[in-house]
Amino acid sequence: MSTTQAVEAVFRIESARIIAAVARIVRDVGIAEELAQDALVAALEQWPESGVPDRPGAWLMATAKHRAIDLVRRKETYARKLAEVGRTLEDVPPPSEPAGPDDIDDDLLRLIFTACHPVLATDARIALTLRLMGGLTTQEIARAFLATEPTVAQRIVRAKRALAAAAVPFEVPYGADREERLASVLEVIYLIFNEGYAATAGDDLVRPALCEDAVRLARVLAALMPKEPEAHGLAALLEFQASRIAARTGPDGEPVLLADQNRAKWNRMLIRRGALAMQHAGSGPYSVQAAIAGCHAEALRYEDTDWPTIATLYGRLVELVPSPVVELNRAVAVSMAEGPEAALPLVDALAQEPALRAYHLLPSVRGDLLERLGRTEEARAEFERAASLTHNARERALLLGRAARA
Repeated sequence: MSTTQAVEAVFRIESARIIAAVARIVRDVGIAEELAQDALVAALEQWPESGVPDRPGAWLMATAKHRAIDLVRRKETYARKLAEVGRTLEDVPPPSEPAGPDDIDDDLLRLIFTACHPVLATDARIALTLRLMGGLTTQEIARAFLATEPTVAQRIVRAKRALAAAAVPFEVPYGADREERLASVLEVIYLIFNEGYAATAGDDLVRPALCEDAVRLARVLAALMPKEPEAHGLAALLEFQASRIAARTGPDGEPVLLADQNRAKWNRMLIRRGALAMQHAGSGPYSVQAAIAGCHAEALRYEDTDWPTIATLYGRLVELVPSPVVELNRAVAVSMAEGPEAALPLVDALAQEPALRAYHLLPSVRGDLLERLGRTEEARAEFERAASLTHNARERALLLGRAARA
């Protein structure tokens, strides 16, 4: 590995921690990111000649902090800033590198709550979280969400400006504010994972790298907030779901349905991690979804799936978060537990839901039920309609194939 590659690898791992620590000093995530980038440039200039330090993460952290201190010194409000920080910054030694995944500074918690502040639109929260917490470049974020680089760059810049304009404090909220902000944080990580797990558009069904980033963020959040059941519930859910990624596509990238997946490809280590996280989960929406995913993970064969329990859990989920999409998923579980004839009325009742009119999975599920009932002509029409609604090329090919075989 070249020195440049070593610098970039270390920065990718340490960037969130560095930005978080510097943001505590300058109280602005935009400026903090710029100072972290300055430290990266300094490393790229100095390490080829001096060699990679024994503790490269600590070197980058110290460099970024020193630049932050210099910036504060140049301002007339230096004395006030020192009072806010509450200690003499010059006397702070370079921090040691983390000993393990649980050795995480509270600054990271402040950073993720800031990046996911409700003052930002959802797409802005996602982009900023991936940039600050995930260490992704603008190009990587654009590629993951099939957006142009200028669009993503503008989204990130506007997000930073919005946080500064709203004077969003760099802190972990408490009470009702904390509950609201935690919901936002969990939602952003969940959405990032979902886009990687089932891409809404493009030629690929799955984007594993995006899933990995979301799982890592969920693990960090659960470690930072050990007493928050839903943080553990989300971590468990993503671990269980991520365990199936390798089996979800065939050799040419084509989708493989759950019933046809080679379960030997399921990642048992991730399933074990999910089970451990479930020990600390609660009874909220993410925890219930994790319990559903856990039922699938426990089944060594598709025939062993505990569909009655899954249907019951979906019923509980509907009570927690009433949603036509959740109702549709419950109908699928009911069809497996009680038969397609029991589920078809549930699906038909959702046909007039405005939120599902352009949702390709509604006709897809209905087509599956009709096919199982032997109503092949109707099933074919539903599969063709589903194919016309999806924006993912792989899913479209799968649905057209099912229509042809119906």
